[in-house]
Amino acid sequence: MWVAGIIALVLIALAIYEYRLRKPDQLVLYEAGGAIRLRTGAFYPRHFSLALPGTTHQIEMNIDGVARGSIRIRTALVVSVAPCREQLASLVRIGGWKGNAVVKAAGEFETVIQGLVREFSERHLIEELSSEKLGEHLAAGAREGAPKFGLDVVALAVQAIDAADPAIAEAMRQRESARILEQTELLNQQARVAAARAKLEADESIALSEHQLELKRYELKKAELEQEAQLAEKRTEDELKRSRLRLAFEKEEMALLKSSPELLLLSPQAARLAEASQNLKNARTVISLGPQETEQGLGLPGIFRRFLDLVLESERKQS
Repeated sequence: MWVAGIIALVLIALAIYEYRLRKPDQLVLYEAGGAIRLRTGAFYPRHFSLALPGTTHQIEMNIDGVARGSIRIRTALVVSVAPCREQLASLVRIGGWKGNAVVKAAGEFETVIQGLVREFSERHLIEELSSEKLGEHLAAGAREGAPKFGLDVVALAVQAIDAADPAIAEAMRQRESARILEQTELLNQQARVAAARAKLEADESIALSEHQLELKRYELKKAELEQEAQLAEKRTEDELKRSRLRLAFEKEEMALLKSSPELLLLSPQAARLAEASQNLKNARTVISLGPQETEQGLGLPGIFRRFLDLVLESERKQS
C-alpha cells in the first residue's frame, strides 16, 4: 500500500517536472516518424518537445552597396519575420533544435536580403533608386525565399537609400529640392491657369444668362406692347361705334325736331334756358334772340312763340 502511494507520488512529481503548460504565443514541436510536427494540446513534455516563440522577430539592417557607375550607397531597412507553420522542418534545419531557432534562421535570412539589395542597386543608377521600387523588389524576393528558411515575412520597409559620399548625397538632396520646387511652381501655374479658365467660363456663362434674360424681357415687353396696342385698337373701335351711335341718334333727333318743331319746347336746352332765366337777373340779355324782342320786353313765352312762328314760316316757304 505504501509502495503504491510512493510510486504514485513519484509519477506525479515526474509529471510536474516533465510537463509544461503551452502558452498561446508558443509553437511546440516534436518529432514523429522522421517528421517535425506541431503539438496542439495544452500540456507538452519539455524533454521531448521544442517550444519556440510564435511572435515576430524584427531585423534592422544597414547594407552597403554599389549603384551603377560604381557609386557607393548605404541602404537602411527593417524586416519583420515569424515562424512558418508549413515549413517547420526548414526552420529546424536552419536554426537547429534550439529555442533561438527563429533568431538564427532570421540571421541566415539576412544574407538573402543583402543579396537582393545589392542585385537591385547594381542594375540601376543612383538617380533611379527609390524606396518604393526597392521595397517592391525586396517584397517579391523575400516572400519567395523566406519559406526556405522556415520563416514568413510579416513586414518589410526601406527606410533610406543614400549615397555613401556626403557630397553626392548633398547634391542629390539639392536636386530633389529643386525638382520639388519646380513641380510646386508648375502646379501653382496650372492652378492659376485653371482659375483663369474657370473665371472666363463663369463670365461667359453670366454674359450668356444676362443676354438670355434681356431677350426674355424684350419678348415680354413686345407681348405687353402688342396687348396694349390691341386694347387701344379695341377702345378706338368701341369709341367709334359709340360716336356712330351718338351721331345716328342726333340725326334721328334732328329729323324728329325738323318734322315736329313744337318738340323744341321739351328739349333739355329749352329747360336750361328757362332755368337760367329764373336764376339770373339779366336773363333777357342772355336768352334774347334779337334786338326786337328785347325792345318789346317780351318774356320767355313770347320768345318761344316768336321762335315757333319763324320755324312755321320757314316751313311754309319751303312747301
